[in-house]
Amino acid sequence: MHATSFCFREGPILNLKLLRISSDNGELAKAAVLKGRPSDDKMALSTPVSGLSLPCLALLLLLEVPGAGAQEFPDFQLLQPQGAVSVSAGETLTLICSVTGLGPVGPVSWFKDSGSGRQLVYATTGSFPRVTRAVNGSNTDYTIRIRDTRPEDAGIYRCVKFRRGSGADEEFRSGAGTAVTVSASPSAPSVSGPPSRAEPGPPVNFTCTSGGFSPRNIAVTWLKNGAKLPAPQTLVLPEHENVSYSVSSTVGVSLTPGDARSQLTCQIEHSTLPAPLRGTYHLRDALRVPPRLRVGTAPAAPVALNESVTFTCRAEGFYPKDASLTWLENGNETNLGKSSPPAENPDGTYTLQSSLEVKPTEQRNQSVFTCRVVHDSQPPANVSETLRISRPPPEPGKDDTSPNE
Repeated sequence: MHATSFCFREGPILNLKLLRISSDNGELAKAAVLKGRPSDDKMALSTPVSGLSLPCLALLLLLEVPGAGAQEFPDFQLLQPQGAVSVSAGETLTLICSVTGLGPVGPVSWFKDSGSGRQLVYATTGSFPRVTRAVNGSNTDYTIRIRDTRPEDAGIYRCVKFRRGSGADEEFRSGAGTAVTVSASPSAPSVSGPPSRAEPGPPVNFTCTSGGFSPRNIAVTWLKNGAKLPAPQTLVLPEHENVSYSVSSTVGVSLTPGDARSQLTCQIEHSTLPAPLRGTYHLRDALRVPPRLRVGTAPAAPVALNESVTFTCRAEGFYPKDASLTWLENGNETNLGKSSPPAENPDGTYTLQSSLEVKPTEQRNQSVFTCRVVHDSQPPANVSETLRISRPPPEPGKDDTSPNE
């Protein structure tokens, strides 16, 4: 039996491997593995290394490298096979993780990557109301289920094996990660119009909003009475990457008197929807059409003295229906007029008619009769007609202009 040689490493001892070298048969055997805290002890190469080759030194150093943990548990594997998973909001998300082979004592937990580090999703201790183990108590299957998923659940999830230590547990192995996307449908579109009624003429803005959807891509189309409108301005917020999004789309529409029966539609298309969502707006709710006023007499002027004459006033083509009509004689209101209820026209506007019967007298000649209409709380609109009385023809042989004798 030849002398035994020992090889020591100089410096702090993290994992001291004591090796016995037999020069008889060149057998290299690990005699002991001493694990401890760093030490300030200095171990010098005090004994000549007889028969110790350079590969032996390299092997010795390799055995001392921290992190060569795979060599301590060469059969251990942590398997996280799902590269990416997509679910719809409200569904249950299943994240698969399993371990095989002998590993260190310690728990397996789940984390979600976040901008500020990582967020604990599930551990064997603690409360996680929406998360459950697929197989309770299993030492190999660490699959979890997250119920009632939400857009904010999107992210990268990792299954992590820990090694139990004298203090805090140390991370031993981490899974490759599973990228989770959560699709959420947009809310029903809401369409709003101008704050007050608008008259036909310049374009009026209408806005459609929806929110809570993911992914970000969304299409908004505007239609008036089924016909597509051009050039809406559509904005999806936030502009940066986020868990869910909202959309606001605005379109300008020039109103016409006939829009009392028109309908505006906001149509939304998204990858989560089997069919487009639609929000509607009745343009009558934004429309004001002022009345057109006409006044006339029957019989036509000039009229004979003391013969009845009827003034007629028509307020035509107005919207909405709310309107009142009054008569004035020389600026003084009279309640002798007779009005019929507003009648609806084929285009959805209304017409209001009123009549005033007057007996022409000499004193009423050149009197001004005014039809005044107040529509939808707007300033009054007026139209007037002057009463003109015709003089009777002179008797034959008599000159009206000759002086009395």
